[in-house]
Amino acid sequence: MLRSFTKILRILPRKPNNGKSQSSANSAPASLAKVLDNNLTNIRNILGQSSDVIIHKMKLGPEKTLDAAIIYIDGLVDKNLVNQDILRPLMFHLPMVENIAEMNSGDLMQLIKTSVLTVGDITSEQSTANLTDTILSGNTVVLLDGVNEAIVINLRGWEARSIEEAKNEMGIRGPRTSFVETLRTNTAMLRRIIRDPNLTFESSQIGQRSKTDVVIVYIKGVTPDSLIEEVRQRLRRINTDAILDVGYIEQFIEDSPISLFPTVANTERPDVAAARILEGRAAIIMDGSPFALTVPMLYMESFQNPEDYYARPYFTNLVRWLRFLSFELSIYLPAGYVALMSFHQELIPTPLLITVSAAREGLPLPVVFEALLMLILFEILREAGLRMPRSLGQAVSIVGALVIGQAAVSAGLVGAPMVVVLATTAIASFTVPSQADVGAVLRLLMVLIAGFIGVFGIVILSLELLSFMASMRSFGTPYFSPIMPLNFADLKDTLIRAPLWTMDNRPQTLNPSDSKRQGEGTKPDPGRQQPSGGGVQNK
Repeated sequence: MLRSFTKILRILPRKPNNGKSQSSANSAPASLAKVLDNNLTNIRNILGQSSDVIIHKMKLGPEKTLDAAIIYIDGLVDKNLVNQDILRPLMFHLPMVENIAEMNSGDLMQLIKTSVLTVGDITSEQSTANLTDTILSGNTVVLLDGVNEAIVINLRGWEARSIEEAKNEMGIRGPRTSFVETLRTNTAMLRRIIRDPNLTFESSQIGQRSKTDVVIVYIKGVTPDSLIEEVRQRLRRINTDAILDVGYIEQFIEDSPISLFPTVANTERPDVAAARILEGRAAIIMDGSPFALTVPMLYMESFQNPEDYYARPYFTNLVRWLRFLSFELSIYLPAGYVALMSFHQELIPTPLLITVSAAREGLPLPVVFEALLMLILFEILREAGLRMPRSLGQAVSIVGALVIGQAAVSAGLVGAPMVVVLATTAIASFTVPSQADVGAVLRLLMVLIAGFIGVFGIVILSLELLSFMASMRSFGTPYFSPIMPLNFADLKDTLIRAPLWTMDNRPQTLNPSDSKRQGEGTKPDPGRQQPSGGGVQNK
């Protein structure tokens, strides 16, 4: 059913792309001129008369005969650094250099970049379009009269949120840090965790108007080259005005856009992103978003928690099985109750059937509509709790659920067993947050089909979902692996979490370039002598 729907959407006619850009480019020379006033006029025409565009003209040299200008966006640069590292050296140090008037443009530019300016990140630019892009990105530009080349200086500095504890991926053990909206802060956190010279950050810009900085993160020699090339191609195909969050990127690059199940993982924790990168995956981070995407994604990742690897495996395995059970309960419990009460009452033990029937005596609604009503009310309460101010959200979600549930039973609209079923379903749905939206849709579908066909319909829909998931792929990797297709070597971290010292290799499902993760003989043995070349280095 789902595959047929996907095929229908693929053959629907689409609006042809005439190859033109969505935004009309401003008419401006392709390259800079040698006359400073002409360059400033062209830049003003492109950037408009915005009040945050600062153009500061000045005269340089011993005789104050060299016209120059610096351009930057107020609020995107550190003004103290502009004054200290650009204005002061140009106005006080440059006049001390003799024979400036006799220098050609190339020698003058080289002198300023190497002997005058006191910053390290300096580049040159001759294209007018690229120059305006760098200004809008937060760089500072220095223009000189008689030179058709600009000096681009990275002095970015703006107000940013400090690093805080993760809000959505809480844990008892493990690091407390989370990503923030500043790109370089996020790359620095990943670099602190993975101090490997092969850790690579590939930068690009996406969005014709937003020109958002996007970075692909991977480890050369571990992440397959084919995966990196596939990520590059999918990012290049994005042709839109703006990218405001990594959620935009996720919807443009995912394998199955019609599927309920996500094929691109996301996380707000640097340690989770680093762990996935070390397994052979690629991460995508962008400026302005506190989340990172990781690809490929496997379905089993939804039931793995970072804390699973920071604790000993025995209790971890129990908790992981509880997650599987909770997710299944959140999907099948309301549908199973509806099917049993509507079509298969003979399967219910007689004492329980009598109790449930007595509780439902006199109710006006059929059990399927009763279940749908309560599920919709639950989703409304959950959405209200999320969107309201934090001080009120918890009170609304808890008090609202208690009051409405009790009032519905007292008014004779629903039975007490349905309230118990819904409460169990609601609690179980929160154990796997990454599949919460999928579970909400599947619950409604299962209840609807159970109300019309019973258990037979639940089985048919479940088989169709399993078949569809088995056919899905995420960046070339089977979505349901290592179970379908079966890979015994990777089962150490699926239904169970084996001890860390048994996981010698990276997941073979991901096809990493370097499959070896750790050396031999890592099992704890106090009586064994430490072999030479171990991982501990004395400092």
